[in-house]
Amino acid sequence: MLFVYLGCGSVVATGMLSLGMSASRLIAIALAHGLAIAFLAGATGAISGGHLNPAVTLGFVVAGKETLLRAGLYIAAQLLGGVIGAALLKDATPKFWEGALGSHNISHGVYPSQALLMEIMLTFTLIFVIFGVAVDRRGPGVIAPIPIGFAVLVDHLVGVPYTGASMNPARSFGPAFVSGAWSNNFWIYWFGPCIGATLASALYRYVFLEPVTVLPTLAPMSSSTNNKQPNAVGK
Repeated sequence: MLFVYLGCGSVVATGMLSLGMSASRLIAIALAHGLAIAFLAGATGAISGGHLNPAVTLGFVVAGKETLLRAGLYIAAQLLGGVIGAALLKDATPKFWEGALGSHNISHGVYPSQALLMEIMLTFTLIFVIFGVAVDRRGPGVIAPIPIGFAVLVDHLVGVPYTGASMNPARSFGPAFVSGAWSNNFWIYWFGPCIGATLASALYRYVFLEPVTVLPTLAPMSSSTNNKQPNAVGK
């Protein structure tokens, strides 16, 4: 809810200041999405693991880090939150400036196949970073939301001129549902993130993620054993 409200809000607010997509507007939108992900992932990490994105949840399922039941509940909550966030933004915005509430659509001249590839690559980048900094026990752990936020920021700098840089079906679904601005290519914003998340999580799980080593539990030594001396080193 908060991510869609703030992310879509940045699109609407910058549109109130500057019509069309300028470089400065692109930077503002990218910063808003990246920073919002960083502090919201940090704020919700202790509650739910910071699952703000159905593609992230799918990646965790593919990697064996999440059950199907809980993943289904997460995705339902994410989609509902996206709708509520978009509805709150609509209520807060003058009718003249509402537009499509920051809904996604591919840019003029971009073919659907190109848009699909872009969403796959953007989401692949995001999920790969999430696994590297938040899932892999060798990662930075507590500061994970910061590099994740930077990944979202850079993805927006690259992807907004092509597709709007979704990477998140809930972010695309909420404003489209509330505004009714369904694109003919809306399927891209489901399949692209899901394919990218699946590829990234599978790659990290089977190639880079170290298996958890379970050390054997030593039985307590009896008093009689304690009194015995080893016959040789290592025995």
